[in-house]
Parts: sequence; structure tokens; C-alpha cells
Amino acid sequence: MITAEKVKELRERTGCGMMDCKKALTEANGDMEKAIEILREKGLAAAAKKAGRIAAEGLVEAYIHGNGRIGVLVEVNSETDFVAKNEAFKEFVKDIAMQIAAANPQYVSRAEVPAEVLEKEKEILRAQALNEGKPEKIVDKMVEGRLEKFYKEVCLLDQPYIKDPDKSIQDLLNEKIATIGENIVIRRFVRFEKGEGIEKREDNFADEVLKMVQ
Repeated sequence: MITAEKVKELRERTGCGMMDCKKALTEANGDMEKAIEILREKGLAAAAKKAGRIAAEGLVEAYIHGNGRIGVLVEVNSETDFVAKNEAFKEFVKDIAMQIAAANPQYVSRAEVPAEVLEKEKEILRAQALNEGKPEKIVDKMVEGRLEKFYKEVCLLDQPYIKDPDKSIQDLLNEKIATIGENIVIRRFVRFEKGEGIEKREDNFADEVLKMVQ
């Protein structure tokens, strides 16, 4: 049986994405060392090692949703200008811009979530669990579980990829690092939505964006 603890351990040892670790463990029938070998063979473990290298080149991509309603600027860095001109890299940056337009993340990663925002969310989730009549002794575990959902909503790297929801943006990033052979960093972004802050009808932007690329 592939447990969450095993997946977490493999991720900590290799730096690879959760889905990649789960697939490797499944393929290795739960054998940790074999799973590490599988990830190395696929180049994914090597991608994790590249993550510490400085990436100061890259691109700033602008994406405007077809109806002019949403605009995104995103900076994605690579180690060299050569890679920044690579078509696969350019396509990746465009995909990230579209992801931001569709899924509206607030932060790039968990590390960017302000402590006060996280504490406020924990308070809300704790109150929700208590109001549901859950026993005090399991409330903290429930809060931690529900925080994972929160991260998937607000953190770009944790979000399911709109073109393939079975993988996260972190998984996609790791794949690109392995394929391209350089460290790649999604550094920052800004998202504009026409009429933002004004009460209006809700649209499913993820569906709209996907229709444009199909």
C-alpha cells in the first residue's frame, strides 16, 4: 500500500512533485530505493538538484484573455538567455500565464503566504470544524487537512494544472526543469480583472481559457 507518509518521505528525499513520487512508488511496489531510481531515470530527481542554481534570465509573458476581461503579467526565470529563447520554455511560460488567468492564485508558493493570513485561515477552519460538532481532539488534524485545500486554491505551485488536473503546477515545473536541463523559477505575477472589486456575475474562467487553447 502506498501511504501518504511514504510519498512525503520520497518527496523530501528527492524534491520531486507529489504526483511523480506517488507514481514512482506505485511502479516500484512501495520500494523506496527503487522509486528513487525510477525518478532518477526519468530525470526528475536531477531536476530537484537543479533547483538551487541561480536563475536570473528568462521571460516576462503578457496574456490577455480573449474578451479583454483578464490580463496577466508573469516573470519566469531560467539560468541562461539561450533557454529563454527555447520554444519549450516559451510555451511553458505561456501556459503559466494562462493558469494564472484561469485559476486566480494569490501567491506563487506556500512560503509567500503571510503568517497573519495563514493564522486567520486556521482560525476560520477550526471554528468551522467545531461548529460541525467535531471532537476537540481531532480538530487540529482536520484543520491541517483543510489547509491543503486552501493552498491548492491560493498558491500557484499547488494548483492542479488546468490542462491536466492530475498534476500540479509544481509537477509541471519539475518536468520542464528535467526536460530543459536548467533551473526554472516562477518568480512573480500580477493578475488584472476588469471591474475587479465591483459586484458582478461569476464566470468560469478556467473553462473559458481552456476553450481558447483547444
